[in-house]
Amino acid sequence: MSRSPPPPVIRFIGGGNMASALIGGLLRTGHPPAAIQVVEPDDAARARLTHDFGIETRATASGDGGATAPTARWPACDIAVLAVKPQVLRDVALAHAASLRDALVVSVAAGIRLADLGRWLGGHTRIVRAMPNTPALVGQGATGLAASAGLGDADRQRAQALFDAVGSSLWVDGDAGIDLVTALSGSGPAYMMLMVEALTAAGAAQGLDSAHAQQLALDTMAGAVALMRASNEPPAVLRARVTSPGGTTERAIAALQDGGFGSLVAAAVVAAQQRAAELGAALGKDPA
Repeated sequence: MSRSPPPPVIRFIGGGNMASALIGGLLRTGHPPAAIQVVEPDDAARARLTHDFGIETRATASGDGGATAPTARWPACDIAVLAVKPQVLRDVALAHAASLRDALVVSVAAGIRLADLGRWLGGHTRIVRAMPNTPALVGQGATGLAASAGLGDADRQRAQALFDAVGSSLWVDGDAGIDLVTALSGSGPAYMMLMVEALTAAGAAQGLDSAHAQQLALDTMAGAVALMRASNEPPAVLRARVTSPGGTTERAIAALQDGGFGSLVAAAVVAAQQRAAELGAALGKDPA
């Protein structure tokens, strides 16, 4: 009887909120804690991760970067998740390049292009750019994935499994595709939250208790999403069904459309997409 292959060893470089969300998702799907490593320089963050998840953490991958870090080197990882801010990704990639030459490298840093990351990693070619969003913290994330040229099917499956553990994921084409995902779903939760803020404020302005207005706004958004997910009809059809001619909803939708609601949303997505591209161009430069 053949044995199942061992689970991949996954090393997170950076132990912030997104790393925590992914680690929690992996553990919920049965990934063993012993096959998860975290490199995080902050003592408090390492203590929190160890307490919450029972995983091994270190200040550096080699064990030489902190008083509490073990001295022995870790075994090689199969997947490395670069979960740090875009502004420090270059330094992190340069520092870890040698230890990651045999790993699938996944970056969740906004804007940083595949070619630039590959260069910082010494010509590495097994790279995935990922753009998850904050609902991954509650297992409801939406993630876009883009692969370096020629990435194999096995690596694609491994990368997708990582993000499917905290929601859903889909593949897009290259850096331009990920920049658009960043603008749509990466920044998208903030758009939804802004809508709830606006509805809450409008309800309170018309006399509702503020807490009650927020509860109604939140429940309405959650219910609308659940209804759209449960239906085979497109959102436009469902919206039309609750927009009775001459009724209150029709009057409200007209006010939104007259105010340029659709154009504002489109402008927001374009602005975020442009900013993602700007970050990539600016942060991808090597010092002169």
